[in-house]
Amino acid sequence: MSEIPGDLKFLKSHEWARVDGDGKVTVGISDHAQGLLGDLVYVELPNVGDRVQAGTASAVVESVKAASDVYAPVSGTVTAVNSALADKPETINEDAYGEGWLFTVAMDDAEQLNELLAPDDYAELLEDEDH
Repeated sequence: MSEIPGDLKFLKSHEWARVDGDGKVTVGISDHAQGLLGDLVYVELPNVGDRVQAGTASAVVESVKAASDVYAPVSGTVTAVNSALADKPETINEDAYGEGWLFTVAMDDAEQLNELLAPDDYAELLEDEDH
């Protein structure tokens, strides 16, 4: 199993959220999720200025095997998207927790972060899935 960075929060649907400290959250999919999907060939990102709602589909990642919705971990306004992924979606496969980030959201309510899984809880979820 891959290392799970300690500074992230997770959704049960395998998205991660990194709190950037300025009321913004960077969002991506976990290393586990990209491993399940296989080689990514296409990414559909929200637009800067779009409103996203926690728990709703906000982006799509597509692999040779399947297309998968990416859910927003928090509600807010999209402030940045990783446009480099349009030409190199495989960046997510190579660096899911770094260069493979998808978009950044200015949070409406930081309390929503409390509803996300801590790294240890996410690791436990993955263990349960494997059994």
